[in-house]
Amino acid sequence: MSGDSVQWNQTSEFRRPQNGKPHFYDKLIVESFEEAPLHVMVFTYMGYGIGTLFGYLRDFLRNWGIEKCNAAVERKEQKDFVPLYQDFENFYTRNLYMRIRDNWNRPICSAPGPLFDVMERVSDDYNWTFRFTGRVIKDVINMGSYNFLGLAAKYDESMRTIKDVLEVYGTGVASTRHEMGTLDKHKELEDLVAKFLNVEAAMVFGMGFATNSMNIPALVGKGCLILSDELNHTSLVLGARLSGATIRIFKHNNTQSLEKLLRDAVIYGQPRTRRAWKKILILVEGVYSMEGSIVHLPQIIALKKKYKAYLYIDEAHSIGAVGPTGRGVTEFFGLDPHEVDVLMGTFTKSFGASGGYIAGRKDLVDYLRVHSHSAVYASSMSPPIAEQIIRSLKLIMGLDGTTQGLQRVQQLAKNTRYFRQRLQEMGFIIYGNKNASVVPLLLYMPGKVAAFARHMLEKKIGVVVVGFPATPLAEARARFCVSAAHTREMLDTVLEALDEMGDLLQLKYSRHKKSARPELYDEMSFELED
Repeated sequence: MSGDSVQWNQTSEFRRPQNGKPHFYDKLIVESFEEAPLHVMVFTYMGYGIGTLFGYLRDFLRNWGIEKCNAAVERKEQKDFVPLYQDFENFYTRNLYMRIRDNWNRPICSAPGPLFDVMERVSDDYNWTFRFTGRVIKDVINMGSYNFLGLAAKYDESMRTIKDVLEVYGTGVASTRHEMGTLDKHKELEDLVAKFLNVEAAMVFGMGFATNSMNIPALVGKGCLILSDELNHTSLVLGARLSGATIRIFKHNNTQSLEKLLRDAVIYGQPRTRRAWKKILILVEGVYSMEGSIVHLPQIIALKKKYKAYLYIDEAHSIGAVGPTGRGVTEFFGLDPHEVDVLMGTFTKSFGASGGYIAGRKDLVDYLRVHSHSAVYASSMSPPIAEQIIRSLKLIMGLDGTTQGLQRVQQLAKNTRYFRQRLQEMGFIIYGNKNASVVPLLLYMPGKVAAFARHMLEKKIGVVVVGFPATPLAEARARFCVSAAHTREMLDTVLEALDEMGDLLQLKYSRHKKSARPELYDEMSFELED
């Protein structure tokens, strides 16, 4: 995190000239990581401190039977057993999270489109339990689902092929890829993914999280070194830990920190023996899901080549959502996909489905077909899901004979830039790159997190709020996911509500705001360039 409002990075932006051949040119791309004013941080830590003190007081009252304890406790008959519940480990959940738990796990009863329906629930015991009122809150603006291209929607005639596949193949495969679970639909999908990414081969998996956690251990192991960005997703972290490789962390998107680790790894080798590492694998994300920042890919590729390391990119939040035609961060920077050793992505965000893929050289994919834990032990991807991904890819690639896919990618870029700039003009602190559809708005104080989410739902706007341990303790935030399906009217409704909430809850912390309430906005400034 930089101390100033923005972090300037010399990098490259993709352009497609008239001859159709991609190239890139140098320009400054802005990534904003503005620090909160000192008094905000003081009050944030004071809030957690006061909450902790009251938590210990309430635990004291519970232990003496003055206050009813609703938390899980050990049975008296098992007092001599190893405890199942560590009292202190549940302190945060019991005394803080429980009071604001109504802001998470809200039951949705419709497709996750730009508008969705929420089942109303209330609690009679301070969120320990909930009961449904029978009322459904209709047409809530969905700002939380990562439905970037708007392809997660209720059934229409464009989904006829999915219905046809369901009638022929059924719902499940009932086998692993190694046994009787490889279908012609899987082969068709893998060929299409490889063509979309412009690589030699690809392999698909039934679960996005497991694509990382089950395949990284197949690529590296004992005697290997993993260099991981400090803000990598939990699936990458878990995969790295399961691999048994040595893990070292570099500062977020900091190529100087990464190069120091690479240099030390080459010079000193493994601890004690000083032997050279068998492999050095760099783990990064395309778009970071909690920061909204984009990986500094050109610099990292340069370091990878210089120190003979391998590069693994998780494009869960960038594939389909970044780049002129949605092909991810390699296209965004105008780079050859073959420069990246392992391209990973998920189908849960831009494609309105589930599962993930690994793509790259044919020998890499062939190796994973044999050694991947997911291929050996996990059930194959459901055929209707595979067909939904095929349908989505054909739409994005224009293979359906229309330009609707390209129009969705362009609309997402317009909506993202519009939404981000309006928030900055209002005076909110937001993180990330102007081209990232994940937009974190900093709330900081724990009390404001709950108030923000509840007030927004009252205005029929569904938001996702995030706090510790998914974020640093003092950096609680709301995470907006912009979609191509959002209309300008929807975004303006949300922005108007945010402006009001910002004044009500005193959330406009930025010291670099341009104007509190912009009256006019030049839409043309956000048109994509040809």
